[in-house]
Amino acid sequence: MSWLSDDALARLRSAASAPDLSGTRYRLIGEVGRGGMCTVFLADDPVLERRVALKVLDVPDTDGDLALRLAREAKILARLEHPGIAPVHDVGRLPDGRVFYAMQYVEGPRLDAFAATTRNLLDRLRVFQRIVEAVAFAHDRGILHRDLKPENVMVGPFGQVLVMDWGLAKALAGDEQRASPSSTPAGPHTGHGAVLGTPGYMSPEQARGEVSRLDVRSDVYALGAILRFLLKSDDVPRPLLAVCAQAMADDRDDRYPGALALNADVTRWLNGQRVDAYPESLLQKASRLYTRHKAAVWLIVTYLVVRGSILFFSRR
Repeated sequence: MSWLSDDALARLRSAASAPDLSGTRYRLIGEVGRGGMCTVFLADDPVLERRVALKVLDVPDTDGDLALRLAREAKILARLEHPGIAPVHDVGRLPDGRVFYAMQYVEGPRLDAFAATTRNLLDRLRVFQRIVEAVAFAHDRGILHRDLKPENVMVGPFGQVLVMDWGLAKALAGDEQRASPSSTPAGPHTGHGAVLGTPGYMSPEQARGEVSRLDVRSDVYALGAILRFLLKSDDVPRPLLAVCAQAMADDRDDRYPGALALNADVTRWLNGQRVDAYPESLLQKASRLYTRHKAAVWLIVTYLVVRGSILFFSRR
């Protein structure tokens, strides 16, 4: 009896789960990644001559909760047309009944891998700001992400930053009709007590299963956790730590009121301005102003020294 290696078993499992794309316009290239209920495949679209990512439900579940969730995710993404959110190109069913949708294929590392190879703090913060802008856009369209984390952000080779995996997205209270019009079923709803998300990035109210209390400040908490992840180093500026602390406050009323307010504080730090989340002492304010205007300060000092020297020697 011969035993199969782990690699051989993995190849067999991959082949067994490969979707039958007959009847669709796509040609399978290979598997990209797996999630809780779906697998993402790389496929070729010969009609438009481009590669796409196919997100395919792992089980047929033709009329079940999972199929409704995936279809709803595709419809939510179709409404979020933003450079920081991967667009949906198509949605349909495979011959075996599994639901799938096709979206932009994003090349590049996930945010956690990007952070592992990028030590420059400014580069990390610029990527973070792109994430916040995409999330703020979704909030403006009445959608919460609810699963923001480094693994759900892709960083492309030409500066693209895309927020991915909107499978747990939820319409904000009062925006259900806006997010899911009458022609689009709202899909399954999650009641009180069901905890969905990722530990370490979920807000306290989300971790407690208080679904009815979730609002944009719940995503702000997750953004603060992402910022904290990006700031992992031995010498983090205190104002940025204060930004994280405010974004991740246990009481949602103590957090930033929205993603743009969080982004504004990060921008103020980048511009050498006072950060709202960090009360400054007089000495700290002077130090910040000196750092921001160092060249001008030294130019003035040099001018005064030279001017004083001229006056001193002219009177001798």
